[in-house]
Amino acid sequence: MARRRGKGRAGKVVAGAAIALAAAGAAAAALGFDLRSFFEEAEAEATQETPATAEVTVQTLTETVTVAGDLGYGDALDMNCLLNGTLTGLPAAGDVLERGDVLYSVNDQPVVLMYGSLPAYRALGPGTEGADVEQFEENLAALGYDGFTVDDEYTDATADAVEEWQDDLGLEETGAVELGRVVFTPDAIRVDTVDPQLGAAAQPGGPVFAYTGLDKVVTVEVELEDQELVVVGEAVDITLPDGTEATGTVTDSETVVTEETGQGGETEDVTYLEVTVAADDATVFDALDQASVDVGFAGDSAADVLTVPVEALLGLAEGGYGVEVVDGGTEVIAVDTGLFADGYVEVSGEGLEAGQSVVVPS
Repeated sequence: MARRRGKGRAGKVVAGAAIALAAAGAAAAALGFDLRSFFEEAEAEATQETPATAEVTVQTLTETVTVAGDLGYGDALDMNCLLNGTLTGLPAAGDVLERGDVLYSVNDQPVVLMYGSLPAYRALGPGTEGADVEQFEENLAALGYDGFTVDDEYTDATADAVEEWQDDLGLEETGAVELGRVVFTPDAIRVDTVDPQLGAAAQPGGPVFAYTGLDKVVTVEVELEDQELVVVGEAVDITLPDGTEATGTVTDSETVVTEETGQGGETEDVTYLEVTVAADDATVFDALDQASVDVGFAGDSAADVLTVPVEALLGLAEGGYGVEVVDGGTEVIAVDTGLFADGYVEVSGEGLEAGQSVVVPS
């Protein structure tokens, strides 16, 4: 049988409370005390004392190792001359040169850029066969010359097209291509620096200018102790000076040995990895020329582990760490910590489970 409260007694209690509050209010007013403000402040303090919490979650943590790098066009390569004579035409630093463009001139005769991975190593003419012939013919066709078959044979038809090409360039129409008249690079290039001056002697094997590719890349120096972080083809995170984040890929890595001088004047060899990183979207670098850029490499990983925010860790008097679990009341549970990553920490401890709430000090 349910016990019911009598209405009369309840009415008396409420009435008595109302009289008491009225009396208290009158007394407080007489003393200049704001009773309403007192209760509002008490309520606010009670709210502030409610601890902030976070949930214990299961997730995979991956450590990120951040290394500062330099944004630029990568290492410059030398454009070497294979002709004898005098330099009568030179490009300017910053020039972009594409297939068919004149790289420089020797004795007032142009040296022309074509695309390909195989360097020019011999003269080409009727009867010549090989991969270099096909590479040259592919370029000739791409420049709009026709009447020949693109293959590995340099035929009379090829020679006819070459004569037309030579005429357009102001060259003697021989139908053959001398070694040094054409230079092959994989793609368009950007002139980085030009050292010789007009009128300087051109000598076979001597550099005329230094060049790079067109895409900006990040160059990072990684210490050998961290070399396991670097895997060509692996994804990395890129952070620009303004905080913009992007993704990238490791495109190259090579070991570099340099000589450094200590404070006492002694020298020692220092070895490190020079790593090249390309942005997956090259346009993220458009507004930048040269800048310091952070590159984040994926380090250690812990899969499907219990995690809490790092701020939830408590230093225990007996040493080690714990977390304060909220479940009606609160209980401090000692934990072992593992990997730290992205503001979270791997934890394990007796009684700690996913879904529990832990106090996060504000």
